[in-house]
Amino acid sequence: MSNSSLLNTPQKTSAIPSQHSDSLPNKANAFQMFLEDLKTISKRDPAARNWLEILFCYPGLHAIWWHRIAHRLYRWGIPFLPRFLSHLSRWFTGIEIHPGAKIGKGVFIDHGMGVVIGETAIVGDYALIYQGATLGGTGKEKGKRHPTLGHHVMVGAGAKLLGNIYIGDQVRIGAGSVVLRDVPSHCTVVGVPGRITRNSKETDDLQLSDHLPDPEATVIRNLFERIKLLEQELASLKALTSVTEVPDSSQQDALANIQANEIIEEFLNGAGI
Repeated sequence: MSNSSLLNTPQKTSAIPSQHSDSLPNKANAFQMFLEDLKTISKRDPAARNWLEILFCYPGLHAIWWHRIAHRLYRWGIPFLPRFLSHLSRWFTGIEIHPGAKIGKGVFIDHGMGVVIGETAIVGDYALIYQGATLGGTGKEKGKRHPTLGHHVMVGAGAKLLGNIYIGDQVRIGAGSVVLRDVPSHCTVVGVPGRITRNSKETDDLQLSDHLPDPEATVIRNLFERIKLLEQELASLKALTSVTEVPDSSQQDALANIQANEIIEEFLNGAGI
């Protein structure tokens, strides 16, 4: 299968973060995780002016901290309270994380409104998740039914990752993409359904998300260039049969074609794609 479609059996070489093991983190490790959450926001978000602003004005951070408490209670087998805490967190932050989900250290939910993370989802260390993203299931079956994210994964705004799939390390999911199959490490996935558009180990920073490729725009641009070549060849053939006088209708058609080309160019280079 070519790189244009998602692979079904990537190498799952990523180790599950230590905090996802059967043993719960002790107080020291828990404190380090809370501190790492703060440091991650300070490092990744240029809008974060100071620690006070991060503590009080970042709903993604609040949702993660609520979840860490709810998850610990969930692992202890305490009924009702973990779900109630996650419900309160959703009410205050607009972010829904089931207390059973396993979240690594340094995970940053940016903006966050509308993010949904299901019960059996696993999110690796230093993942970056934007607003409206969903790590959801595809049915009513029991057991593992939500995605697993490796380390340093970026999930764009409105992206949907559905089912018991594995997303490798340093994968970037474009905004609005729908991913239903496993994705190997070091890839960029965009589109509906999601397709791999880049596979490289040279991407070392999630900030490259501004440069996600757009396969639909590329296809349209290539088709437009081919049409222009065909029009040029047709014009050359007409020139060989040269008529001394060009009818007015032909001049009008040529002018209309020029205007149409300008509109298409503006569309391709502007906000339309």
